[in-house]
Amino acid sequence: MVTKGTFLDAISLENVTKSYDSVTAVDGVNLQVRQGAILGLLGPNGAGKTTTIRMVMNILVPDAGSIRVLGQPVSDKARESIGYLPEERGLYPRMHVRALIVFMAALHGLTEQEADRRAREWLDRFELGEWSEKRLNDLSKGMQQKVQFITAVIHRPRIVILDEPFSGLDPVNAATVKDIMLEMREQGSTIVLSTHRMEQVEMMCDSICLINHGRNILDGDLRAIKRSYGKNTVQIAFTGSDGFQNHPSIIGINRFAGGMEIKLKPGGDSQEILKAAVQSGAEITRFELLEPSLNEIFIEKTTRA
Repeated sequence: MVTKGTFLDAISLENVTKSYDSVTAVDGVNLQVRQGAILGLLGPNGAGKTTTIRMVMNILVPDAGSIRVLGQPVSDKARESIGYLPEERGLYPRMHVRALIVFMAALHGLTEQEADRRAREWLDRFELGEWSEKRLNDLSKGMQQKVQFITAVIHRPRIVILDEPFSGLDPVNAATVKDIMLEMREQGSTIVLSTHRMEQVEMMCDSICLINHGRNILDGDLRAIKRSYGKNTVQIAFTGSDGFQNHPSIIGINRFAGGMEIKLKPGGDSQEILKAAVQSGAEITRFELLEPSLNEIFIEKTTRA
């Protein structure tokens, strides 16, 4: 069980800026990550997410602004409370898998005996036991990702920062990582999840921060953000004619196999869409009025900014 402090935010950024020569990678970002919650740190490629993470990890120093971790200014000591999985793998490829995990755990202060016990438990959970004496570079990319994840969490840190943790994982292992993250949250850990997999964010995250061009353009409670858009999305599955797609109440369409998601204009009537679909000859198997998906919100906000 992770013990919570008396302060509310596990991580806090105030007006943080970072530039490289003439390029401003992070431009006045404000961010609060509540203790015991999962925050989705989102944005297009090159938006400034990884630079933000590296400043929290004290790998990079901000040009301006302040960062606090567990109520204290960011520092190498504060970093000891964080488990970090970078997007780029950074482990020793020629080390044997279990020895590597034990070594990384020892760097976080675990005894060799305890590190070895936890390593065996984690390897079994990820079905990597038979690979424990193999060198890391003998493993597939997905297996290497699982090992990297283990090294990030084996010391049971109070804060976990995961940069694209689902990279290279098949659906079964991605579900395992998701379940483990939810377990960690239940045990009191704070998690920052940076990913492009919006469906995982919707299933897991309590709040989001969307960064574009180095600035946060949308942040807050995920459910509240979705409610604020209202039910303006029609999801329709059908066969036959799609002649209704030019209806004047429609301002956007996202196609998928067997149907489409339709974004309505403000004040648009979903029943008019249904009527037009029937009249066009479409055979409808599903018609539902929904809040917009996070993927739809992401596209709208980042293309508009």
